Amino acid sequence: MVEVITTSFMMPIEIQSTKLTAIIVDDELYGRENLRMIIENYCHEIQILGCADSVVVAKEMVTAHTPDVVFLDINMPVLDGFDFLREYNERNFMVVFVSAHEEFGINAVKVGAVDYLLKPINIKELKQTVKNLLSLKNKRIKMEPVHDSDKLVLPASHGFDLLAFDDLIRLEADGCYTKIVIRGGKNKMICRTLKEFEDALPREIFYRVHKSHLINLKYVKDYSNLSGNHVTMSDGSKVEISRRKAPEFVQRVKAMLNAL
Repeated sequence: MVEVITTSFMMPIEIQSTKLTAIIVDDELYGRENLRMIIENYCHEIQILGCADSVVVAKEMVTAHTPDVVFLDINMPVLDGFDFLREYNERNFMVVFVSAHEEFGINAVKVGAVDYLLKPINIKELKQTVKNLLSLKNKRIKMEPVHDSDKLVLPASHGFDLLAFDDLIRLEADGCYTKIVIRGGKNKMICRTLKEFEDALPREIFYRVHKSHLINLKYVKDYSNLSGNHVTMSDGSKVEISRRKAPEFVQRVKAMLNAL
């Protein structure tokens, strides 16, 4: 959950988790059962919620169980591991690829995988991966709920940062991460979905113009409906507006200008 606080300083309440839930996706029975056995014997921090032998079954299990982690094979018939991830504009789970092939490593990084484990599984490497997964999960800072908020709490390696709403130009979905474009160019990549930010930020200022884009209406420089709908933001970036969202976007800009 993305949190907001008032300008008065508040100490964060950190909730440290020592457990992870996971599902295993692999079309080969031996691959599924072998990884399950290794995790159950050597990684007691992980609770395996189930195993899937296809992308279709994996999607059903993610919906039913909302796991923290998906251990995902790549080479599978019909739909592969990358096809599975393409089904999600926003991911509320972390991904660890488990494959017998080294050549997919770069693509794994591009889709935001936490790690890439080669078969046969190295126990030491798996334990380090689990440690990294727990660290990522525990970067979620919990704050006491307050009202009249105008700052965003962002997790950082040293603890957390406070960022004023007015410093946010736009936010862009990237799997289970969100890229935040900030005034001054110090952009951030945060392990939160765009939906979490959309729920936390004030709707009179921030508008989700596209499934992958949430913008600060104050920083819109121009709008064009030629060759599709898009806006140019103050940082020079062009952001696509979905055709369905365009009429409401125009009304939202007018309402914001009238309120100034």
